[in-house]
Amino acid sequence: MNNLIKSFAAICVMALLLPVEAMAQQALQQRKEVVSPEIHKDKTVTFRLRAPKAVRVQVTGDCIANRTADMKENKDGVWEYTTPEPLSPELYSYSFYIDGMKAHDPANVYMIRDVASVTNVFIVGGERADLYKVNNVPHGTVAKVWYESPSLGLSRRMTVYTPAGYETSKRRYPVFYLLHGMGGDEEAWSDLGRATQILDNLIAQGKAEPMILVMTNGNAALEAAPGESSLGWEKQPTFNLPKTMEGSFESHFPEVVRFIDKHYRTKADKKNRAIAGLSMGGFHALHISKQYPDMFNYVGLFSAAIMPGRNATSPIYQDMEGKLATQFAKKPALYWIGIGKTDFLYKANQDYRKLLDRKGHRYEYFENEDGHIWKNWRIYLTEFTPRLFR
Repeated sequence: MNNLIKSFAAICVMALLLPVEAMAQQALQQRKEVVSPEIHKDKTVTFRLRAPKAVRVQVTGDCIANRTADMKENKDGVWEYTTPEPLSPELYSYSFYIDGMKAHDPANVYMIRDVASVTNVFIVGGERADLYKVNNVPHGTVAKVWYESPSLGLSRRMTVYTPAGYETSKRRYPVFYLLHGMGGDEEAWSDLGRATQILDNLIAQGKAEPMILVMTNGNAALEAAPGESSLGWEKQPTFNLPKTMEGSFESHFPEVVRFIDKHYRTKADKKNRAIAGLSMGGFHALHISKQYPDMFNYVGLFSAAIMPGRNATSPIYQDMEGKLATQFAKKPALYWIGIGKTDFLYKANQDYRKLLDRKGHRYEYFENEDGHIWKNWRIYLTEFTPRLFR
């Protein structure tokens, strides 16, 4: 009787699994049939989506000339759109709209989260974009590292990259602290910024010194990226976070440096430390470096916010000109500012440059097209990193 019951139960389980397996096989077959995106030899790109019952399908993204384009349906119910012009080498993101509803590309499993938005991604190779790829070169190690912050009263997480050969050598390395923007976290630069691939490739090409890269979480009220902290999955990503640009993060930053110097083989002096950041992270890099003028020899401001808000009363932001005078009197090896011509922070950066010029503070300036976007920040990282620790 027991054997009969077991046999019946097994049949029931198989009956439940068969439809699932059939659906998986069907999905696999559909994925093989629909290739999207297809990057052609001339670097035009075709997007495809099977949606036979849809009335209107659109593709949207930074790879589309006007951000959004209508797709055309073929006889098989597959909608298509091919870019009219070749795409320049770059990492691109895109999504579909099916009758007004946003959807991901089921034929492309590669996606990236930017704050609360998740999009499909692809790379058109060549030129600078080859630095964003995983190439056949020695690779560093990327770790998610927890540390205690007494000043913030939290256990916090950061991403740490150690260069190829770190585990097998006894040498000490310089450290580059790289900070994200508003709404980002310790995953932003490694995912959207392709920072670890960029360092792997620049180091392998002999264009950058082997270094440790530390990517912190600049939201001082949070432990870690969304879904990775004790808050679980209840808290959704958002731009509107407390303790971002009011002095808490800057004040606690020496704790990060001390932790890295204690737990990694670093060259623990100003000469061998760099700090840079994008947008809010550039704001943090500016104010951390002037607050602690003996800590960093290299400073990079990528599309940086400059001045604190009116309600920011932290001592970190007091006597800005006096602290800058002290910082520049100590002659940092490189103070680097990068901004795009259409960036909404362009004027703020020009005003800051005028202040530096008026005071006779030396810096280097890099200006390019486009605005407040990851395309520019990846460019700035590839320009800034080879200048470090030389």
